[in-house]
Amino acid sequence: MKKKHLILSLALCAIPLLGIGQNNKEYQANWESLSQHKEAPEWFKDAKFGIYFHWGVYSVPAFGSEWYPSKMYIKGTAEYEHHQKVYGKQSTYGYHEFVPQFKAEKFDADEWVALFKNAGAKFAGPVAQHHDGFAMWDSEINPWNAADKGPKRDITGELANALRKNDMKLITTFHHARNLQRNAENPKKWGNFDSHFTYDPSYHTSTEEPELRKLYGNIPTNEFHEYWSAQIKEVVDKYHPDAIWFDSWLNFIPESRVQQMCAQYFNTAKENGQEVLIGYKQWDLPKEVGIQDIEQGGKRDITERAWMTDITLSNQSWSYVTGQTYKPAPLVMRNLIDVVSKNGVVLLNVSPKADGSIPEEQRKVLGEMGNWFSKYGEAIYNTKPWDLYGFGDASAGEGHFGGQSATVEYSANDIRFTQSKDEKSLYLIFLGKPEVGKEVTLRLLAKHRYSPHSAIKRIVLLGTDTEVEYDLNDENFKLIIPEAPMDEIATVLKFELE
Repeated sequence: MKKKHLILSLALCAIPLLGIGQNNKEYQANWESLSQHKEAPEWFKDAKFGIYFHWGVYSVPAFGSEWYPSKMYIKGTAEYEHHQKVYGKQSTYGYHEFVPQFKAEKFDADEWVALFKNAGAKFAGPVAQHHDGFAMWDSEINPWNAADKGPKRDITGELANALRKNDMKLITTFHHARNLQRNAENPKKWGNFDSHFTYDPSYHTSTEEPELRKLYGNIPTNEFHEYWSAQIKEVVDKYHPDAIWFDSWLNFIPESRVQQMCAQYFNTAKENGQEVLIGYKQWDLPKEVGIQDIEQGGKRDITERAWMTDITLSNQSWSYVTGQTYKPAPLVMRNLIDVVSKNGVVLLNVSPKADGSIPEEQRKVLGEMGNWFSKYGEAIYNTKPWDLYGFGDASAGEGHFGGQSATVEYSANDIRFTQSKDEKSLYLIFLGKPEVGKEVTLRLLAKHRYSPHSAIKRIVLLGTDTEVEYDLNDENFKLIIPEAPMDEIATVLKFELE
């Protein structure tokens, strides 16, 4: 599939745009037709910030990470030893034994959505299904679902209703392409990374029991591919998500089935009057069809196409684990600003406990982010990149999955820019607290370099009428930080332009 992606742009050049326009036609299950869909709807580019969460049966042991279901079967891992010590042998206490303990008794969709909205998020939603095969919606297809087992509640449905009551968009993410037992016939590969559960005749992971085998992915390949796509279609038809996102491994699904899935989603959205998007990682989809996501990473410069990064609030697991620690709000917020300045959108992960409560430490960070957005959101929402993303002293290391790190330590010496869509406002954002009264020299903003697109009427501290003294000439641009309270996280100056 990757080779076809590389030649897609050339192929499209030969297709008359009017001849394949989708205004009155259904999308067909081929890349040429699917590429006519607008890959990044305006609402997404305006939103800048969304929240999702890794929460499910794997939250019950609260140990290691969301990969506990996989690693508990791999000898030599901390999860394997922990499981035997706390729960007993894997052959007698399999992963499915945790399902009844996932009760979510404290889960309140309205309260969660209020928390996300107050944090500044414009869209949110669940990991609809992780690698473990447990569906977080009311499913007629997957017997291992939150409405029939565990919480016995339609988690996705409750969240969808709460989000739409608050004028927020719904995202559902899918990670279940890894669930298939791909190595049952090869004992040397039973613990391989390409299947989530280790195949072993002594474990339930090799079961032939009709219902249980669906949880462990021990089904024929063709049946699994149908099972994979049918569940996505069910979520799309039932909850009408505004965005769906795939955690890699679409290249393990037949290309024709991926194309069919995309066409079904786009056509269903069209019938419902929705503008939707598909998020993907690595090279799983052509860039004309979806939004590329970089896990725990970012871009080094402004990109022509919108993109996304998913990052987690915790320093360890994506799901809740005992003893978890968290990134401070300034770190998360400054990295978000950097992403936005380069035409990106942040999808932030939180980690609820199995009982449905969100730890206070996470709430505190979200609250601090919300306070910043309440003062300076104008510089983020409904903006677009400027000619220059910014400059400064920070050293940006490599991200986990490409690009720069999502945990760069910025300071007031680092500056980022955004601008309003009408280009009447330019926002200069200090990624830290600048020193009051200090003269700041910004040579890159001199007239012969990256000067504002039109004459400056005035510069103010955003959210106030406090004006900023400045001097702009052919060689230099200088301004003086005004005598006013500066924000500890990031301070914004607004250039009001003619």
